[in-house]
Amino acid sequence: MSEDLKGKVALITGANKGIGYEIARQLGSRGATVLIASRDIGRGEEAANKLRLNQIDARSVQLDVIDQKTINSTSEQIESEFGKLDILVNNAGIISEGDRLPPSQVDIETLRHTYETNVFGVFAVTKALLPLLKKSKAGRIVNLSSGLGSLTQNSDPNYEFTDFKYLAYNSSKTAVNAITVLLAADLKDTAIKVNAADPGFTATDINQYQGYRTVEQAAIPTGGYAYAPVRLATLPDDGSSGGFFDENGVVPW
Repeated sequence: MSEDLKGKVALITGANKGIGYEIARQLGSRGATVLIASRDIGRGEEAANKLRLNQIDARSVQLDVIDQKTINSTSEQIESEFGKLDILVNNAGIISEGDRLPPSQVDIETLRHTYETNVFGVFAVTKALLPLLKKSKAGRIVNLSSGLGSLTQNSDPNYEFTDFKYLAYNSSKTAVNAITVLLAADLKDTAIKVNAADPGFTATDINQYQGYRTVEQAAIPTGGYAYAPVRLATLPDDGSSGGFFDENGVVPW
């Protein structure tokens, strides 16, 4: 096990499965203590147990990004046990079945439901944990976004995923990108770096496992994956902040 992250504490939301779990595994394998944040504490503990079998210091915390009580409880727990947080990965996200309709036919409740998790949840968790990130010598925030949130790509008829016009999901990721830019600007005089990551079309339950990339490829810089979530979570002091990156580098807004 590499120990270049030894002493670091990382929290990943929605980490009991998929990309979140793989991010936790990669950070943990490099020596970080990883906090598996999930709505279901049983599933979170099961995931943490799997990681511990590989000599990773993994803990399970119950955190529902749309439940402020669990967010506050998690913040208090981290403060009590560690006194700081070094890495926050806002990974939890949803896409609703009602979002698979043409944009003009999407119900307002689908928008509200999607934004509650994908946008307001990201902000609520980040705001609650920011005081702990400020206590780190090198706080890092990674917001899991999507190329589908790029306005430039959505308006390009030649974009690879031009047919994926999910009104609620796509616009929620555009909002996440905006939060990333504005928060990075707000924190520019601190040691915290904030970036958005597009993991690519990855096979997870959010897309019924139709993606052609594995969670391993989505999580870590392998070959050309230079700006995957793990890379952004472990940026050096002179690393970027306020950017949007995928495996090829910068993603257009």
